[in-house]
Amino acid sequence: MQTSLSNSLSKSTNPVYRRRLLGHRVGIALSVLAMAIGLGFLAWILFTLLVHGFGALSHTLFTLDTPAPGSEGGIRNAIFGSLIMVGLSTLVSTPVGILAGIYLAEYGQNSKFAAVTRFVTDIMLSAPSIVIGLFVYALYVANVQHFSGYAGTIALSLIAIPVVVRTTDNMLHLVPNSLLEAAFALGAPRWKVALMVRLRAVKAGVVTGVLLAVARIAGETAPLLFTALNNQFFTADLNQPMANLPVVIYRFAMSPYDDWQSIAWGAALLVTLSVLLLNILSRTAFRQKTPQ
Repeated sequence: MQTSLSNSLSKSTNPVYRRRLLGHRVGIALSVLAMAIGLGFLAWILFTLLVHGFGALSHTLFTLDTPAPGSEGGIRNAIFGSLIMVGLSTLVSTPVGILAGIYLAEYGQNSKFAAVTRFVTDIMLSAPSIVIGLFVYALYVANVQHFSGYAGTIALSLIAIPVVVRTTDNMLHLVPNSLLEAAFALGAPRWKVALMVRLRAVKAGVVTGVLLAVARIAGETAPLLFTALNNQFFTADLNQPMANLPVVIYRFAMSPYDDWQSIAWGAALLVTLSVLLLNILSRTAFRQKTPQ
């Protein structure tokens, strides 16, 4: 006891220790202050969105198409267009991303091609979405000479695929080697071990990655401006310009018309709640403990 007391007294009188303790406390205080400022602005944004968004909700918002200024309307066509493009993008990106992640984790340990694939995937993860939109515009839209839902689906798929690839690759590396060795010892081929053992062991994490990819592309505006553009009318033809919620929010929020701005608030609330629901679902319903 006397030894611990003497150590405490020596630390309290040590100028180096006191200086480091002061720096530690200042750093903690600044970190808490920065977190409080960030959370304050986030709460302010969400409060403003909830107040204006709920005030714009009505049955016409879901039953009518985007209107001309000064007339009654809604966002039925934009909701349908977003659901179609996001849904098709998910159908494209999920199998491609999962299979690519399986290849990287199972067969790409010492492969130069796998190393290049990981590098390109990391670049696509950090690339601005507008760059991907311009890429699809130059590659597809400029050649067919018109905007379309297909182009929007391609752009959103290119954004979602890297998320699914990296999530699948990282999750598969969490599977313990003892589980794989047991499967190989029973005579299972490598492809069956990859699909039936390794992937099944981390299926919750892979599904979480897919949901996070969907949440990311649900609110993308920039790539759709160069691909799907917008359509004031309801259409199910993917070969034509297609309405979508992000572009409608962008156009209506920038307009000088109060009725358009009200619709933009309602659409922004729908997108925010959808993304929030997907994030909550990915972190709760599909929660899985890390394999030991």
